[in-house]
Amino acid sequence: MTAESETTIIELCTQKGMRMTDQRRVIAGVIEAAEDHPDVEELYRRAVALDPKISISTVYRTVKLFEDAGIIERHDFRDGRSRYETVSDEHHDHLIDLRTGNVIEFRSEEIETMQEEVAAKLGFKLVDHRLELYGVPLGDEDKG
Repeated sequence: MTAESETTIIELCTQKGMRMTDQRRVIAGVIEAAEDHPDVEELYRRAVALDPKISISTVYRTVKLFEDAGIIERHDFRDGRSRYETVSDEHHDHLIDLRTGNVIEFRSEEIETMQEEVAAKLGFKLVDHRLELYGVPLGDEDKG
């Protein structure tokens, strides 16, 4: 959440009536500052660097609380760990590099239109979707 007009995690939590402890504030800040899609262990490493009193269980509970409130969303990019990002007003999809685990966010109007058309042809109005593409950089396909 980098746009100034976007509501912060702390503001969203307050709006939802959550009590915001100092540790929750630190964890919220770490999530907002993330430019990647960290898992709980990585969030813990970043949070404990700011507040050594934060425990891994506090991070797990806080992430679950934020997820249940619809403030952050969980992704499973087939690497055996749940990874998180803030819920954004701007829809985007993900391309996952199977070699490095890097996640590239992208938006394609062509794909968005095609998904709407497919749903309509099948008699549905599309209300939500999640697209994850998995690949390797061109030229790496034959490497093992």
